[in-house]
Amino acid sequence: MPDMKLVDEIAWSAAALSAHRMRSVLSMLGIAIGVAAVILLTSIGEGTRRYVLDQFTQFGTNILTVTPGKTKTTGMPGILGGTTRKLSIDDSEVVAKLPGVEHIHPHTYGAARVEADGRGRSVIVYGVTAGMLDVLQFRVGQGRFIPPGDPRRGTPIVVLGPTLKQEIFGDDNALGTFVRISGERFRVIGVMAFKGKMLGFDLDDAAYIPLASHMRLFNRDELQEIGVTFSEADGVDAVSERLRVALMARHDNTEDFTITTQAAMLEVFGKVMNAITFAVGAIAGISLFVGAIGILTMMWISVNERTGEIGLLRALGADARRVQRLFLIEAVALSVLGGTAGLLAGLLAARIAHAFVPAMPLETPPVFMVAALVVSTMVGLVSGVAPARRAARLDPIEALRSA
Repeated sequence: MPDMKLVDEIAWSAAALSAHRMRSVLSMLGIAIGVAAVILLTSIGEGTRRYVLDQFTQFGTNILTVTPGKTKTTGMPGILGGTTRKLSIDDSEVVAKLPGVEHIHPHTYGAARVEADGRGRSVIVYGVTAGMLDVLQFRVGQGRFIPPGDPRRGTPIVVLGPTLKQEIFGDDNALGTFVRISGERFRVIGVMAFKGKMLGFDLDDAAYIPLASHMRLFNRDELQEIGVTFSEADGVDAVSERLRVALMARHDNTEDFTITTQAAMLEVFGKVMNAITFAVGAIAGISLFVGAIGILTMMWISVNERTGEIGLLRALGADARRVQRLFLIEAVALSVLGGTAGLLAGLLAARIAHAFVPAMPLETPPVFMVAALVVSTMVGLVSGVAPARRAARLDPIEALRSA
C-alpha cells in the first residue's frame, strides 16, 4: 500500500464510484445542470453580442446620429415629440460645415405602398440625399443614386432596394420605368446593391427618394435624423461637442436634441449583456451549489458505509494523507464527470436550438468551456474536503472493528 501509485488511486476511486452508479449519477446531476445552463446561455449571449456588434459596425465605426428631442427628458426622441425646435435642413447644413465632419445624411422615413404594373408592396420609403452612400456605406447595384444638389429641391425620382425591385419587376430591367408611391409617380433611376438585414429589418426591401420629395409626400417639415461621419483624427468627443454647441446656438441655447454615438449604443447594449451575464451566473451558481451539496452528502454517506474499508487501508499501511487523497479524487472525479456531461449537454442544446431557430446567433467561446470545467473541478475539490478529512481522521482500530 505505501507504494500505491496515482494510477492505482484513480482506479480505486473509479471502482468505488462504479459500485454506486445511481448515487454517483444523481450527485453529478446538479453540476451538469449548472454547466449546461452556463454553456447554453453564454452561447446565446455571446452570439447576440457579436451579432449586434457586427450589425452596428457594418456602417463604419466613425458615425454618430442627431435626433430631435432630448432622450433624458422625453424618452423617445423624434417620435413622441417634446422638442422646442425641430431639426431642419438648415441644421444639417450647419453640421456639414463643422471641423471634423466628413459627410452628413439628413433623412426622413415613412411607410408607403410602391406599385407598378399591377404589382405593389408596402415598404419603408426613405427621404435622403447623396450623402447617404458615404455615411451608411451603401452601394448602387444598377443605375445611379440621388444626385447631389440642393436638398430643398425634390424631383420625382426613386432608387429601389434589390428586394423591392425583384418583387415588383422580377428579372425585368427597372431602370427608366415608373412606379407609384402613395399614388404619385416616380421614375426609377437606380437599384441598390444587396446590403442584408440589420436587427431583423430588411435593408434591401425599401425605396429611396429625394429628401424634399419625401417631406412633401409625407407632409413633414422636420428631419427625423441626421447621420454624421467624422474624422478619426478629430475624435468623437471633440466632434460631438462642436455639434452640440452649434445646434444649441441655433436652438435658443436649448439642448432639445440627442447626439448618439456608436460607443453609447454599444454601452447600453453592454449593460443589457451584463445583466444577462449576472442572471446566467446566478442560475449556474444555484445549480453548482446544489451539485456541491449533492457531492458532499454522497461522500459523507460513503465514508460512513466504507469505515471498514478505510480501516483495512490503514492496516495495510496507507497513511491519513493517502486516505484523504483517495476520497478527494472521488469528489473531483464526480464533479469533472458532471462538468463534462454538462458541457456536452449545453453544446448539444445550443446546436438543437440553432437547428430549430436558424436566425438565433450562437457563439461558444472556448474560454467559457475551459472555465466551466475548471469551476466544476474546484466545486468537487471544495465539497470533498470535509468528507475526505473525516475519513482520514478515523481511528484504524475502531474502523477495523466496524468492518
